[in-house]
Amino acid sequence: MGAEMDVLVRVLSALLMVLMPLGLGLVLARRLRLRWGLFAIGAAAFVGSQVLHLPFNAWVLGPLFQRLGLTEATQGLPLAIVAVALGLSAGVFEEGARAVVYRFWLKGSRSWSQALMFGAGHGGIEAILLGGLVSLTLFRLISLRGVDLATVFPAEQVALARAQVEAYWSAPWYEALLPAVERASALCMQVSLAVLVLQAFTRRNPLWIVAAIGWHALVDAVAVVALPTWGVYATEGLVAILALASLAILFALRTPDPTEPVTSPGGVTPVVKFAQVAEAPTVTPDKLEKSRYTD
Repeated sequence: MGAEMDVLVRVLSALLMVLMPLGLGLVLARRLRLRWGLFAIGAAAFVGSQVLHLPFNAWVLGPLFQRLGLTEATQGLPLAIVAVALGLSAGVFEEGARAVVYRFWLKGSRSWSQALMFGAGHGGIEAILLGGLVSLTLFRLISLRGVDLATVFPAEQVALARAQVEAYWSAPWYEALLPAVERASALCMQVSLAVLVLQAFTRRNPLWIVAAIGWHALVDAVAVVALPTWGVYATEGLVAILALASLAILFALRTPDPTEPVTSPGGVTPVVKFAQVAEAPTVTPDKLEKSRYTD
């Protein structure tokens, strides 16, 4: 593939990461008549969760892994421990953020379709932000093409920088599309998790939040274990299968939206008045005797 086509494919991958969640939001807004505010609240929930999640990983899990000798775990039980810990960390902070938002800011948004829009915003902003990072990386590496890296990086970093640049441009074109494929799978999962957490409030059972944390942790842990074990393609295949399972959960929990009361053009609910039913006459023996001569 030519250099221009190679760049085009990488640009397409970044664009898909940005446009997929926006397209999903547009479809939900038009077909289900949902407000974009739910999308924005979902995005804010994700950003808020990362304000706590990322420092926790860096300041708590990172030193803990180092103390236990797990920083370079690539197989076996050590890798499984790291995968479960990272998965639970993501699940607790992200699903916790969703639960807090449902509890305090979305008290009036309890329908299945509204949960879809909320989840689309949560997973959508993640895809958009990662698409932006992919774009920045691409533009940076385009600017380094044909440039003497010794004039850009310190001498001790030149060899590493050259290896990274060569690895980036030597990757096959279809591998450049994997980030977009991954975001599509993650978006399915995020929307289904929004519906799972909603059940804790509609069914009044907090165990649904535990279920959402567990499902989130499982998906993330599978990805962490699979990547060094089976490679990137098998990992994306497994994540795609879990994304399909997430969609199955999503539709299994589907419930009809509550119907709105019928209102008049002025916005006033009409009151239906029934005709007054005449009271049945009282029948007595005297009246019955007189009725014999009325014909």
